[in-house]
Amino acid sequence: MTQRASIGEGHPAHVTPTHLRTALELATAGVPVLPLRQGKVPFGNCRACAKNACGGRPNMKSAGPCQCPGICHAWAAATTDPAVLTSSAWAAIWHQAVCVGYHPGGAGLTVLDLDNAAAVTWAHETLPATRTVFTTRGQHWIYLGVMPSHNAVRPGVDIKSSMAYARWLSPGTGRMAHLPEAVRALGGKEDTTPAGGEVASSVPGRATWDRTVATGCRHTEAYVRTGLDRGLAMVRARTESGAGSQAFGVARFLAVQHTGCPGPCGLAAIGEEIVAAAVSVGVPEPYARRAVTNGLETTVERAA
Repeated sequence: MTQRASIGEGHPAHVTPTHLRTALELATAGVPVLPLRQGKVPFGNCRACAKNACGGRPNMKSAGPCQCPGICHAWAAATTDPAVLTSSAWAAIWHQAVCVGYHPGGAGLTVLDLDNAAAVTWAHETLPATRTVFTTRGQHWIYLGVMPSHNAVRPGVDIKSSMAYARWLSPGTGRMAHLPEAVRALGGKEDTTPAGGEVASSVPGRATWDRTVATGCRHTEAYVRTGLDRGLAMVRARTESGAGSQAFGVARFLAVQHTGCPGPCGLAAIGEEIVAAAVSVGVPEPYARRAVTNGLETTVERAA
């Protein structure tokens, strides 16, 4: 395949980065792809797209007018168009990329991300076998079919399909099965904010974190309170959707900060505040508690 001379400014024009070659092969097979940077995450938005000032791309949940030629907006920039993949706007990025990501939903697929041995064992005992890709810590089980993406549907298990990206590791092995109802059921339903400002449930007697429940925490009260308040604001900002997933991310991040503490650090109280924040924007309490518990669980035994 003859590559455009613009590939990799500052690099020989005839040299095609390995990750770009992989991306072009996947695109030919109908898989929307994008480069991922250090940390296996998407490259950041350009200045014009920062903080979604451009309104977002037309294929995002809230459709916008953005026609940025770059790789802005993460999974929404994934494409099968070789002209885009080899364009000057993407050229230098491929030389910085550490791996290739893809949009499973755009390829008609759902990836069940099993992040540890226990999750893999659960999948073998519960779900129909399908194509399997080995990861650093676990496995990706790939099914035919699309569904909403969800984090932390159970310990060590994420669902990556629509409006999400996954890391390309290999074609995998085994025959791809159709998406079973058991996987769809894992996602459940995270309700949007009900009309009239009513919430789907309430958390009576809201617990709050303070130093009295964190006698073994190595951090100052101001440090913990500042981080927690920022996290709660992020959850409350998700007034239309995504508050449950945000609550999971906030809980996991905050728990990690306490892994070096002798304990107790009062993570249970921190969790209650996060649950209350999620419920306040319409997340059903059972969903909120599951998300927060899963976010805390990796470190709660050491820091609680």
